[in-house]
Amino acid sequence: MGTRLISLDSPDSLYERSLIDDTDKVNQSEERVLKLHELNGVVDRSSSPLKREVVNRLSYSFSMKSLENDEIDLEDGKLEKDKDRPIRSKGVVRIQNEALLSGFAYCISSCSMILVNKYVLSSYDFNAGISLMLYQNFISVIIVSTLSLLGVISTEPLTWRLIKVWLPVNFIFVGMLVTSMFSLKYINVAMVTILKNVTNVITAVGEMYLFQKDHDSRVWAALFLMIISAISGGITDLSFHAVGYAWQIINCFLTASYSLTLRRVMDTAKHVTKSGNLNEFSMVMLNNTLSLPLGLILIFVFNEVDYLSRTPLLRLPTFWFVVTLSGFLGLAISFTSMWFLHQTGATTYSLVGSLNKIPLSVAGIFLFHVPTSLQNSASILFGLLAGVFFARAKMRERSQS
Repeated sequence: MGTRLISLDSPDSLYERSLIDDTDKVNQSEERVLKLHELNGVVDRSSSPLKREVVNRLSYSFSMKSLENDEIDLEDGKLEKDKDRPIRSKGVVRIQNEALLSGFAYCISSCSMILVNKYVLSSYDFNAGISLMLYQNFISVIIVSTLSLLGVISTEPLTWRLIKVWLPVNFIFVGMLVTSMFSLKYINVAMVTILKNVTNVITAVGEMYLFQKDHDSRVWAALFLMIISAISGGITDLSFHAVGYAWQIINCFLTASYSLTLRRVMDTAKHVTKSGNLNEFSMVMLNNTLSLPLGLILIFVFNEVDYLSRTPLLRLPTFWFVVTLSGFLGLAISFTSMWFLHQTGATTYSLVGSLNKIPLSVAGIFLFHVPTSLQNSASILFGLLAGVFFARAKMRERSQS
């Protein structure tokens, strides 16, 4: 939770990552078409940008039909329709196996992270959620820095110009993680999962007013079902806690704000990096590094220092093992989510994220002995199905656009 790239404490936030990934895919497809025409002598990159854009746009619709079904050899500009079929089928099998493995790894790490955090905050009755977030992010910084020094991954150096650009979105990121910790302490896992659906509603409305993005009727229907499930779930919640619900509502607004501002900040940040690019590892490093000083300030503001000096939990080796495990799981979500997204795509990623809530909610109810009723269970199931319906509606909307 503390180390996820894009609101990774919430599978609902896969939505904005899907938007980012779809935009990048369109840009890459246009570039491939432009290269093909250049190699065939249709267009010259030295010509005016306006002329290149006209040629590219006119041919894009026709060429994409070929790109979807055939492979292109950019060295001679010819379609490779006569590839050896056994070789291609073998490659597909390998990718499918890796996609299944990456999806399983993402689901396990995501569910485990939330359940471990719930265990620390509720079963141990640990009243320092900000400190827990800070420790998890510190572990992530150490691991990512080590991997970068060893050359396993590449990250952008943290320049002052990059920090100034990224700092505003980092404030939202930290607020999102802190409010998630506070709400998880008071609300059971299943209800937290259902209430997070409200984030999708706020994000959709924000896109409509800020970016003039229209949604089809299926998306709005799914969002309406999410609102109904959240309201009915709160009314029938036998362990209702007003403070927890208040923190969760704030978390939904912060998560939606993070989603809406991330893309713009990413585009700006790319122009102030040395390489002109900002990969996922660099964003993980940025978010977690910048969260450390802000987290220290919040620890003093919420007076967690006094609590930490008095609690006997810090003298228990088992407690340190569990919180350290949560830090590793948080970083595992970052890596497995990137791995899974690269192996499949934004649509599959979003759908699996929605389906992943079902076993998570069931596990949360049984592991923490949550008192529930038939009405509350029906509301939870209704909300989970609404989330799946929303993911499928977004997939259909993107395919039509």
